Amino acid sequence: MRKEFYIWKYESLANKVADELNKKRHEVYIARNKDSALKIVLGLIPENSSVATGGSLTLTEIGLLEKLRTGNYIFYDRYSAKSTEEKYELERKAFFADYYICSANAITEKGEIALLDGNGNRVAAVIFGPKNVILVTSINKIVKDLEQARERIRYISPMNTKRLNLNTPCVQTGYCVDCASHQRICNYYTIIESGFRHPGRIKVVLVLEELGL
Repeated sequence: MRKEFYIWKYESLANKVADELNKKRHEVYIARNKDSALKIVLGLIPENSSVATGGSLTLTEIGLLEKLRTGNYIFYDRYSAKSTEEKYELERKAFFADYYICSANAITEKGEIALLDGNGNRVAAVIFGPKNVILVTSINKIVKDLEQARERIRYISPMNTKRLNLNTPCVQTGYCVDCASHQRICNYYTIIESGFRHPGRIKVVLVLEELGL
């Protein structure tokens, strides 16, 4: 019974945020769970399309990467790179992809999309280059405003650094210390205010399950 109340709450919040994102000329889809999210994303991508992804635990959790690897797509698989140089070239190809897929670090109740990157390839591709961008974002990443978005990112960043096996101060402390480490992942903070210039280019899939970090 308790789960039903959470789903009702999540649906209400997702519908509110979807309305705001639609006003900003983004396309929005609401997925009840990760299986539904996977079906929606694959339904948006025609066969033979070129596809690239940003680093995302969420995409792994919904099973998208395996579908892209085995499906009829031209997949620029950054995880298949055998060297730093090859990974860099695959990330550069992402700018010419038909579809670029990643997650957002946070989305506000006003429909502002917050992204934070270490190298900047993800935020750059979301802003410009690929013909279509799909952001698969779970309900736990919705926050009240940009201040809370920033706080959420600072709270989550040490866990992402630990997940990536990096050696930064936050791995030792468990919290952000605004470091000067060469392995720092908090370098490029970007806010997507609207899609008015290119309506529908950014497609947001809001998942009513907690995914990623």
